[in-house]
Amino acid sequence: MRRSNWTPSIVPNETDQTVYLVASGRAWVEADYETTDLETVIQDLLTGQYTNPIRVVAFNTAERWSEDVSEDVAHELRRRCDLQMRDVPFFLQDFTDRYEGRYRDVQLPLPMRLV
Repeated sequence: MRRSNWTPSIVPNETDQTVYLVASGRAWVEADYETTDLETVIQDLLTGQYTNPIRVVAFNTAERWSEDVSEDVAHELRRRCDLQMRDVPFFLQDFTDRYEGRYRDVQLPLPMRLV
């Protein structure tokens, strides 16, 4: 019999498998364990399966690590769109711009004052 405060584990049963989860809006997107590999997550992002993605985190319990991989995923999304000679889909533009630093390194000109 289960305890009343029992919750199912999100930790995979197989050893040494990396899982990728997408945060969308204010919540982590629910996903089937079989669809949490990197390729599936990238394909799902490109086809609009996630609305307003804000972060992608990878973890591997066997190796005891976790990492925010949003920047790598944003670069891969842009690379694939470039290879297909298409624009990044509108629903991914904020995500890719945020993690590729498109607007982070822009220096605005200061007005010059002649003395």
